[in-house]
Amino acid sequence: MNYSSRRFSPTPPDKGSFPLDHDGECKTFMKTYMQCLEKSNYEQSDCRKEAKEYLQCRMDRQLMAKEDFKNLGFKDETKNQT
Repeated sequence: MNYSSRRFSPTPPDKGSFPLDHDGECKTFMKTYMQCLEKSNYEQSDCRKEAKEYLQCRMDRQLMAKEDFKNLGFKDETKNQT
């Protein structure tokens, strides 16, 4: 068998790349989210607010494509806010 004749062609992700935050623009939001996860024993539902703030920071600074939060798994939470 000749393995060199078979080539692996990687496919790009559906949503494109997720650039690293080299300048630390959203580091505070990321740390807050990670601390929340640690305090809640990694129960993600307890940290949805922090996750949303982190993703918003990334979108605002063009570190990820702007996306509607409902497409990222967040329900319309404005109805529950006062």
